[in-house]
Amino acid sequence: MDLENMTLPRHVAVILDGNGRWAARRGVPRAMGHKAGCETLEKMVEAAARMGLEYFTVYGFSTENWKRSEEEVGALMNLFRYYMVRIIKIANDNNVRVRMIGEKNRFAPDIIAGIDRMVESTKNNTGLTFVVAINYGGRDEIVRAARKLVQDYRANGLDVSNITEASFAGYLDTADIPDPDLMIRTSGELRLSNYLLWQLAYTELYVTDCLWPDFNQEELEKAIAAYNQRERRFGGRK
Repeated sequence: MDLENMTLPRHVAVILDGNGRWAARRGVPRAMGHKAGCETLEKMVEAAARMGLEYFTVYGFSTENWKRSEEEVGALMNLFRYYMVRIIKIANDNNVRVRMIGEKNRFAPDIIAGIDRMVESTKNNTGLTFVVAINYGGRDEIVRAARKLVQDYRANGLDVSNITEASFAGYLDTADIPDPDLMIRTSGELRLSNYLLWQLAYTELYVTDCLWPDFNQEELEKAIAAYNQRERRFGGRK
């Protein structure tokens, strides 16, 4: 697909859905679906960097995912441990800076250390910013932001009448990240699943039946082509 005559969205966000269904269709354990999804994610970070996207945000692990079986959560934690190391190499090979949004303190100490290492070792890269939402929920983010705002205003005797949308957004995990222009959800589900609730207010939504492990650069280009057919009435294309 010829992207030269298209407007690239500055920021693409993705809900990576369908790992379990991918595994079920092949008669393999769900953990194999998550592993295949991680392999797809590696390829898509490289593709997004090559294409010239500025921000690529993925929903890696939600606050609700802790409710899954102990076996599945344990398998996901082990995948984090393995792929965080691989992402560092992929990011540095492609001039990608890695960021994390969400509340990391619930993770095991070694995973927290891995997250910190992933962010620190890529912070000077100047290409794509790859944002990973882990132990993240949109409502949780807004509540945490409200707590920080209240603490700040109380401590400094500030006037609450001066609070604006912009000032509140400064307390969110994404304070210095532009809102997504395009949000892609794989596997055909038509819901936001508590993802970037504040930030997606004027984002163009694109849903594909493609399961995440089968997603590739061609599928991303299809989403961008559809984005270019939309009339952006709010915010314009950046």
